[in-house]
Amino acid sequence: MPSDLALIAEAVELIAEQLRAGPLSPRRIRFNLRTALSEALANAIVYGNGQDPGKVVQVVVELEVDLVRVTVSDDGEGFDHTEVPDPTHQAQVQRDKGRGLFVIRHLVDGVDFNAKGNAICLTLRAG
Repeated sequence: MPSDLALIAEAVELIAEQLRAGPLSPRRIRFNLRTALSEALANAIVYGNGQDPGKVVQVVVELEVDLVRVTVSDDGEGFDHTEVPDPTHQAQVQRDKGRGLFVIRHLVDGVDFNAKGNAICLTLRAG
């Protein structure tokens, strides 16, 4: 998808609709998947691609019997996810940014990054 924040809702809805017949409960699709995917797409567009309309964000969805994996990758240089500060730490609480990854980690069952740091894989298990 193009690096355009205005397209996030449409992309999330398209993916969520396709997963209705999959292993996730309607509640997990409605809340966990939609929220985590929206955050991942926004991070890829804003931080990864710098909202450059010439860059794209790729989304790959893998459906298995008991889980769904969604990988979001951007054209950016990547980052070290271990260097992202904890937004609940006293020094970070007043910041306006930096909560997206925290939210994602609390909504999905697994979060993995590629070595470069420009792709995030979200895993949601059935149940």
